[in-house]
This record gives sequence, structure tokens and C-alpha cells, in this order.
Amino acid sequence: MLDLVSVSSDQPVHEAIEASMDAAERVDGLGYERLWYAEHHNTAAVASSATALLIGQAAARTKTIKVGSGGIMLPNHSPLNVVENFGTLAQMYPGRIELGLGRAPGTDPVTAQALSRSGAEPQDFMTNIRLMQTWFDAGQVGGIEVGVAQGTKVPIWMLGSSTAGAQMAAILGLPYSFASHFAPDMMEQAIAIYRANFDPDAPTAQISEPYVQVGVNVLAHEEPGKAEHYFTTTQKMFMSMRRTGGRLPLQPPGDFDPDISQMEFDMMERMLRVRAIGTPDVVARTLAEIEEATGADEIITCTYAHDPEIRTRSLELVADACGLAA
Repeated sequence: MLDLVSVSSDQPVHEAIEASMDAAERVDGLGYERLWYAEHHNTAAVASSATALLIGQAAARTKTIKVGSGGIMLPNHSPLNVVENFGTLAQMYPGRIELGLGRAPGTDPVTAQALSRSGAEPQDFMTNIRLMQTWFDAGQVGGIEVGVAQGTKVPIWMLGSSTAGAQMAAILGLPYSFASHFAPDMMEQAIAIYRANFDPDAPTAQISEPYVQVGVNVLAHEEPGKAEHYFTTTQKMFMSMRRTGGRLPLQPPGDFDPDISQMEFDMMERMLRVRAIGTPDVVARTLAEIEEATGADEIITCTYAHDPEIRTRSLELVADACGLAA
């Protein structure tokens, strides 16, 4: 599960955060492997900027599900600060904390400049990952000791939406999460590059063979046609992002703006083409087809809804339809 802690129109931010935590509690134990929070900045429509704080709260309110970042945008942080945060979380919730890392800032250039703490260039990024892994293992690098991280060995995932990220994940020998839920165009090519170039002998390797996760937009409802109706909230959000370059609070489902052009609609549909929408059986069948078509080892679901209860209920229905708890 991926959660951006989206804020709906006329919804106070604290209610959006509480709805996210309530969803975490309700799906814990239903068979989902992991729950990740995504870092975004400079928007009133997303409340996941302080990602590590959300991870800690969700971990405190759940018992079994792994909780992590999907992801922390490393250029916005010093590696030392990330290691201290996630090392502390791993000490509090052993075996349940994960660190997904991305190279994009997750915001606009002005905000990125205000946040900037580390380099986004490939060599800088790979160097920082090696540094962080050493801290998570030995706890000390170059005279800097991070005792809270020592021995935690927090699992690191590489996130990406391009072939460059796939190549980097392969070189590093890390599991790879592809953002096909909003950038599907290079999905097949990126997965192929990752698998073909995967190096299990890299000093940073965590796994012995490639492991691919793909993002899918998912929404299930018991009543036929209802999921498609509620999914219009997601479609509206993406069309708005294409128009304004920003993200508005989630809008109620229903008809689209009559001023939307066919080109804008088609672009939105292209971005959201990796999706499983419908009754629970349809969603389960579609997810199985996506898994087979991509050869993915794992699917991470992304679900938006103006009414948080619709989102949470969808998560419950999907878990049941896919037999996750079996």
C-alpha cells in the first residue's frame, strides 16, 4: 500500500492524517506486506511531508505490517539525518521499518532549493547509499558514530520512474519499485534493464536476485459501476496537475470540467493506464494480469478517494478478493 495522506476538499489536515492512521489500523493483519508513505512538499493537498513522523505513528498503531517510505527523496536530506531517523524507528519497531529512496525532490524547484541537503547526481546518490548502509550496519563512518542505527540493517529500496533509476538499482543490487501508477510509459523497458543488469555481488547488494515492485492505481467497490464513479476523483486530480503543475485537494467524484480538452483527457488516461478498477473480483483478476504481464514480484497499490471510508473499504475488499490473508 502507498499512502500520500491526501487531503480532500473542505477537510482539515488533521482529519486527513487521522484517516490515514485509521486505514493503517484497519488493514493491519489483512495480508498486506508493507505500507509506505510518500514525501511531497509545497502543497496543501498532501500531508506526507514529514514522512518519518507518519511512519512512526503508523508503526505505533499497527502490529504486523511493515512500514516505510515510498519514498524519502534523498536530495532533500542529509544522509546522516535519514539514518538517525530510520535507525531510531528500527530500534523502536524491529524488523518492520523500510527505507525507499528516490532521486527526485518531490516538489518544485524553489522548494527543492530550500530543502536541498545532498546531491542528486548518480554518483552522489550511490555514494550516499553506501554511506547509509555502513551506518545501518557498523554504526560508524569516518569518525561519525550513529549508535542508534548500528545493527539495524534497515532494508533500502530504490524508487524510480525511468530507465536511469532502474540501471542504478541494478548496479547497487537493491530491490526496485517502479512508479507505474503515474509514469507507466517506460515501465517495461525499465524492468528489463533492471533485470538484465542486476548485480548480486555489488558491495551494496541486499538481495541475491532482482526483485521488482510495480505501482498500480486500485479502487474496488461491491456495487458495479461505483468504483469507476469514485475513480473520477483520481482522474480529476491528474488532469488538474497537468493543467496547473500543482496538486489540488481531492475533489468529489462526478462529471469532469466541461472545459477539459480531449488531449488533456487522453494524457490523463495515459498516465493512469496501469490500474485495476471495479468490483473486487474484477480488481483481483486485473491485478493478476498486471503481475503476469510485467513479471512483477510484488504490486504496490495506490488508492485515492474523496471520502476516506471509500478508500479504506477498497483496501479491505482488495485484500479479501486477492486472498492476501490466506
